[in-house]
Amino acid sequence: MDFSNRDVVVTGGTGALGSAVVGLLLEAGARCHVPYLHAAEADRFKYRSHKAVTLVPDVNLTEEAAVARVYDRIGTLWASIHIAGGFAAGSVADTGKAQLLGQIETNLVSCFLCCRAAVKAMAGKGGRIVNVASRQALEWRTGAGLSAYTVSKAGVAALTTTLAEEVAKDGILVNAVAPSIMDTPANRTAMPKADFAAWPKTEEVAATIQFLASPGNMVTRGGIVPVYGKS
Repeated sequence: MDFSNRDVVVTGGTGALGSAVVGLLLEAGARCHVPYLHAAEADRFKYRSHKAVTLVPDVNLTEEAAVARVYDRIGTLWASIHIAGGFAAGSVADTGKAQLLGQIETNLVSCFLCCRAAVKAMAGKGGRIVNVASRQALEWRTGAGLSAYTVSKAGVAALTTTLAEEVAKDGILVNAVAPSIMDTPANRTAMPKADFAAWPKTEEVAATIQFLASPGNMVTRGGIVPVYGKS
């Protein structure tokens, strides 16, 4: 999985999973472009001073112009990894239109716009796109009580498979991972009585993402890969 001299966009790269992905990519020789919206995101990012990392500030991934600004500045894009998103709990009865659209914007629209920009940037050169769906995107019944989140992540899964079919002929392989609850400090705090050992580690999920985004992935496309660990 040699990424030497390859440019990779990682949205959500300053978060727990994103940082794990960026770390693996840097070890493999990639140049990472990490958009962020709030200064606090960059301040906590462990790789902010790395010579192969370019932080792109003030990027709202739900706005077309902002997304275009991220991709237009890159000479030759190899891979685009879309981790940015958000989570909200709530049943259908307790979820209003604003909350529903908020999850769709944060999870689906941001992913769609980044996929679109990545495909345009990769035109004629090939590349890799990796999205992040969720377990609920594959197992809808587990989304009970997480209605808007489940709908938005199911959209990411559908986007992944349809886009993979559209661009396979262009040498662009599109896949997604579908994590269960991951072992992060925030999730441990939110669910202190859970069995943390059963949760997949961010580094383990990141390794799957790295392979799907790598030149070593020669044939896998349209996959929504479960990364559940023992959970």
